[in-house]
Amino acid sequence: MRFVLAGALLLLLAVPAMARPRDEVMINVYRCAAQASTRVWLDCYYGAAQPQRAALGLAPAPPAQVALVTNSPAPGVPQDLAVRDAVIVAASRCGSVAAERPWLDCYYAAANPARSLLGLAPVAVPAPATALPPARTGHGGMFDKQPIKGSGRMASYKFDSNGFFTVVLDNGEVWRQIDGDTTMAHWFRKPGFYVATVTAGALGSSNLRVQGEGRSYKVRRVS
Repeated sequence: MRFVLAGALLLLLAVPAMARPRDEVMINVYRCAAQASTRVWLDCYYGAAQPQRAALGLAPAPPAQVALVTNSPAPGVPQDLAVRDAVIVAASRCGSVAAERPWLDCYYAAANPARSLLGLAPVAVPAPATALPPARTGHGGMFDKQPIKGSGRMASYKFDSNGFFTVVLDNGEVWRQIDGDTTMAHWFRKPGFYVATVTAGALGSSNLRVQGEGRSYKVRRVS
């Protein structure tokens, strides 16, 4: 994973003339890597967003955060590398968002693993612009017409190194997100907070939807 991230950085650095503000943001994020404290690293992550904020005409990020991108970091060994990597991977997946303001919202939401670690409130995760309406049950909605393969409250969930999830429902069913799915989950509450429904999709596929979310995930049943 680190080789992939490093390769992406080299590619961005190799084409500065073509870099968009969002590309400058991602380059800035890699400059934050040497920050030892995860709390300071998170501030640097927010300061890194300044090129995109400027391009959108938004109020600038706090000067103290922006300065962290270029100032020499305090000595020390960087903490919580797995969490930082999860944030960077999630932020890199925002590249599929075409519009610039939704991309920035996605970028901020990608920091939720670090915010959770630090005991900070999560940032609301924006729904994709092409998201389908939330699933409904028992009221004649379009998703009620799709055969239900499984449903229940989550007993547990976990994410692999690529950000794909495995969910265990309270009925014992285990569903894993399919590698290559372009919709990523950002769950940070206790598993019992989430209620999931799995419906039949096209060509024998399965779609998992979480109550209250305007998105679906491609999954397969593990057990």
